[in-house]
Amino acid sequence: MVKQKDKKINKSQKAEKKNFQVKASLRFLRMSPKKVRLVVNMVKNMKVQDALDQLQFLNKAAALPVFKLIKSAIANAENNFGLKGENLAIKNFTVNDGPSLKRWQPKAHGRATPILKRSSHINLVLEDISGETPKKKEIKKPAEKVKVLSPQEVKKEIKKNLKEERIDDKEKQGRGFTKKFFSRKTG
Repeated sequence: MVKQKDKKINKSQKAEKKNFQVKASLRFLRMSPKKVRLVVNMVKNMKVQDALDQLQFLNKAAALPVFKLIKSAIANAENNFGLKGENLAIKNFTVNDGPSLKRWQPKAHGRATPILKRSSHINLVLEDISGETPKKKEIKKPAEKVKVLSPQEVKKEIKKNLKEERIDDKEKQGRGFTKKFFSRKTG
């Protein structure tokens, strides 16, 4: 009987240890998925900071978009869920085919050969290693007080604003002339 209780406790502990995940995606990247997968496979299952360090010195064209995607996912985790960037690790990183642009290359004897300009969709899932439960930030909108004006009051407001603008324009004209006159270059 004791063993059964222990098993139940272990199952509940496992349920509590579920780590929080943050998702980010990059769609329609105009680069071949095969080339992007070379970069993505290097940083799979790494901590976020280690992956960024690896990508920073990698001499592949796909390194920059992948670097930006990871930075974006970190920013999402910090701003939306209050997670710390140091506690994140890459859980899943997939690269799928996007639509291909179909073009033609002229060849000899009037022939044409197809060119496929491929694109990729990248999906990233970050996982919180620390095991803390994040709190979603609540967005509070300030209550705006709307003042309802009658048509006569609207006209008075417009006239008042026009008079203030005219006074400001007259002051600017006087200063503008002297400023132009005395800032001229001589010689």
